[in-house]
Amino acid sequence: QVELVESGGGSVQTGGSLKLSCAATGGSFATCGMAWYRQAPGKERELVSRIMRDKSIAYTDSVKGRFTISRDKSRNMLYLQMNNLNVEDTAVYVCAACWNVIDSKFIHWGQGTQVTVSS
Repeated sequence: QVELVESGGGSVQTGGSLKLSCAATGGSFATCGMAWYRQAPGKERELVSRIMRDKSIAYTDSVKGRFTISRDKSRNMLYLQMNNLNVEDTAVYVCAACWNVIDSKFIHWGQGTQVTVSS
């Protein structure tokens, strides 16, 4: 019954901005780390950014300085502010939550939201 639902994707021109949201329902996520992944055609799934229980934040090199991950005070929403988008950012962006240290995997996953950037 736990669900992660992404929203905010769409089509933008190069240099534009989008803000993605991930709504977590069906459980308590206050103690969970969360992350954004993306998968583009012909590429492997990539970790874009994560914010963990200890508040540590990391970004993949290609988005540093352009993307910002955040979560609201209630810890039920995750956001990804994406600025200065380029065509290489085109992908399905997926939210994940609750890192399992034993399995080295996130437990919960959303189905993704499409981001398309055109030149």
